[in-house]
Amino acid sequence: MISTLLVANRGEIACRIFRTCRALGIATVAVYSDADADALHVREADTAVRLPGAAPADTYLRGDLVVRAARTAGADAVHPGYGFLSENAGFARAVQDAELVWVGPPVKAIEMMASKTRAKELMAAAGVPLLAPVDPAQATAGDLPLLLKAAAGGGGRGMRVVRELGALPGETAAATAEAASAFGDGEVFAEPYVERGRHVEVQIMADAHGTVWALGTRDCSLQRRHQKVIEEAPAPGLDDALRTRLHDAATAAARAVGYRGAGTVEFLLAADGRPYFLEMNTRLQVEHPVTEAVFGLDLVALQLSVAEGEPLPTTPPTPHGHAVEARLYAEDPARDWQPQTGALLTLDVPDEPGLRLDTGYTGGDTIGIHYDPMLAKVIAHAPTRAQAVRLLARALERTRIHGPVTNRELLVRSLRHPDFTGARPDTGFYDRHLDALTRTPGDNADRHLAALAAAAAHAARHPDAVGTSRFGGWRNLPSQPQTRRYRSEPDGAEHEIAYRTTRSGAIDTPGARILTATPGHVTVETDDGVTHHFRLATHHDRVHVDGATGTHTFTALPRFTDPTERTEPGSLLAPMPGTVVRLADGLAPGSTVRAGQPLIWLEAMKMEHRILAPASGTLTALHAAPGLQVEVGALLAVVQDAQEEPTP
Repeated sequence: MISTLLVANRGEIACRIFRTCRALGIATVAVYSDADADALHVREADTAVRLPGAAPADTYLRGDLVVRAARTAGADAVHPGYGFLSENAGFARAVQDAELVWVGPPVKAIEMMASKTRAKELMAAAGVPLLAPVDPAQATAGDLPLLLKAAAGGGGRGMRVVRELGALPGETAAATAEAASAFGDGEVFAEPYVERGRHVEVQIMADAHGTVWALGTRDCSLQRRHQKVIEEAPAPGLDDALRTRLHDAATAAARAVGYRGAGTVEFLLAADGRPYFLEMNTRLQVEHPVTEAVFGLDLVALQLSVAEGEPLPTTPPTPHGHAVEARLYAEDPARDWQPQTGALLTLDVPDEPGLRLDTGYTGGDTIGIHYDPMLAKVIAHAPTRAQAVRLLARALERTRIHGPVTNRELLVRSLRHPDFTGARPDTGFYDRHLDALTRTPGDNADRHLAALAAAAAHAARHPDAVGTSRFGGWRNLPSQPQTRRYRSEPDGAEHEIAYRTTRSGAIDTPGARILTATPGHVTVETDDGVTHHFRLATHHDRVHVDGATGTHTFTALPRFTDPTERTEPGSLLAPMPGTVVRLADGLAPGSTVRAGQPLIWLEAMKMEHRILAPASGTLTALHAAPGLQVEVGALLAVVQDAQEEPTP
């Protein structure tokens, strides 16, 4: 029996595993980097061990330090979570060599599935359908489009879609470099890219006594940068014959490697319904909660039970209903998915029947630069798909998030988009719809009302600006007209709110009036007789306004624009803190560049971000170099537009 478990991970997954441990009476041990000293998973663990440093390579990827931490803290078992060392056979072996229980699959199974090329060979021998590999060196125009993939990793790192034969050598070199940086292995392979395919996977649970469960299907097709954003179970729109075929293939894959514990077999489903094996993840998946909801299971509890040698029941429970999960990220989808950092001032997700929150953050925490920008997963479970999708969209809409920009609005719009609600999601969803999903409506009445509420709350905080009275914060005399200017975040649109106090104590503005106002609550009535309620929170120079349709964030502006607030044309600024990993070949002052050309690659929060030339012209200054760590806003380079006259 396991008595004390160390989780070799951080954030949301560590907190989730600790939750099960508390329910089972198992003591918990966290490990943490210096950057995570105050993190939620550290606060929730019974014991915590510091791993000196901040970068993953110095902390969470140091298997020797993690094993030492387990022994020092008196743990008798190790759970790897997902990511980091979760699919590292050497780490699994080191845990077992230290006479600790490894809560994961056999070392041999990890080794056999570690390389996607080797995994495909095994699956072919087991009769699992595959996409035929393509040798990049021998590829022809008839093989296009191709998908380049890193053999040793996942998460979208080292992946490239190639649609032009001439681009193949450069993209192969870029994918190889990224794979080597991310996984320490630069092996890259190519396979046909399936247009509008679906990412469908099967959850596996196996014990040491020969029982293998195929726990239904999940659809994870809505992805950005080849990373999942919205997942659901069961995968919609599959007939019984196809579901059976996927279950049988996944079970064959597990038996082919003598699997034990929780794992996932991933397939690409072509538009004609044909499935192809992608890979087997020898760990718990991020999206495991949707399977738990549908089957009424705790997969972490089953992992622990299997690690203790207990057998699974002969058959799994019967599934019920539908579950959908959305990953809430601190990122700006409208700006190339740029990760966001800073203080997370408020994170308040509705607590309603059918909803579940898995998170590694609470309000007051700080989102740093070293790790994945995922804040939380919100999961909805209901009798039908339509009900689950509706419940999740509304829960996200009602969620209060104050701080860095997030993808919350994108998630809500995605869940309500006809291509998603029509039960035919595919991996090209964001390629087709991202611009529309991130576009700010020109006539945004909700945002204007929110700006009006911000102005009213400001007046309530500063009553001398409009006078005071014995009720409602307003005097019973008309005031002089007032004007407030706001810039909405993150799109930068400006709003000017003109209002005045009436004899009745209300604030009038064209189209609406304020009925009540305090610094934290404002009630607005529009001319059509509809009443709107807002909650407000002010943090330094920003005000966050929460209403029925979501949160709006504003920055108060001075009455007149400062003419000195200018950005030098052609300046390439770091969009976030990070490390420069490489430059375009031959890039140097004097180089000729073209608009949109990638010039600099910046790594931050486990992703690579391309800095593009803003215009065609000449590179007149270059301040970036590989290995350079930069802060947000740092000047990386300057491009002089070819149409500009040289500066005398």
